[in-house]
Amino acid sequence: MITIRRAATLGFAHSDNLTLRCHFTFAEYQEPAHQHDGRLRVLNQGMLRPSEAYHLGPEAAVDILTWLPAGGLTTHMDDFASDTIEADGLHLISTGSGCQKLEWKAGSEGASFIQFWFLPDTDEGMPRQESCLSFPQLKDGGFRILASGFPEDDPEESEIVTDGAPVALSAGARLLHANIPAGEGAAYSTNTNRELYLVVVSGVVSIEETVLQTGDAAAVSGVTNLTVMAQENAVVLLTDVASA
Repeated sequence: MITIRRAATLGFAHSDNLTLRCHFTFAEYQEPAHQHDGRLRVLNQGMLRPSEAYHLGPEAAVDILTWLPAGGLTTHMDDFASDTIEADGLHLISTGSGCQKLEWKAGSEGASFIQFWFLPDTDEGMPRQESCLSFPQLKDGGFRILASGFPEDDPEESEIVTDGAPVALSAGARLLHANIPAGEGAAYSTNTNRELYLVVVSGVVSIEETVLQTGDAAAVSGVTNLTVMAQENAVVLLTDVASA
């Protein structure tokens, strides 16, 4: 089953001067029809002007992944050194038993970001952070795993991953990325008890007969194989999570 979420139907939430575009219920955006997608609890998109910051807290028992389409961000969390990522970088805050204050501050060029909140398999453990500065692109335009909670995906144990290994989630979930040339496709295999959520970062793609534009999303369930075809050069992000 495929359920389409058009960009124009997304909700809005506000934090200081920041306006977030929300796929699911978040802060003052309350929408009973869009509470979550399986164990993907939050998917927000935002843009910060130079030196602006986005603050959260306290937060517990959630993995917060932040991916940057453009710009740069410096992150701050309790008792951890600051961490900086640039365009195409990925940062994880796993809040574990709890974090009081979280901050993402834009650099001199500002930043656009997409943030995913995954419900972990356990709320125990100490908070941690991990980042990957960039990911090598696949030559065939297929899906690459950016973050994973599955041991078979071989996440590295170091805080800064330099070889493109996935960032290690506490959740049994994956975040994947594909840069698909026009006229080509990217395929992903899963099982029927998983929930997939696809976001079109840029370009135009199709799933079966359905066309998705920049900013559109699709929730896909009950499938073993998903193929995304690019009608124009496209960048897409895909989550694979357990059903709630």
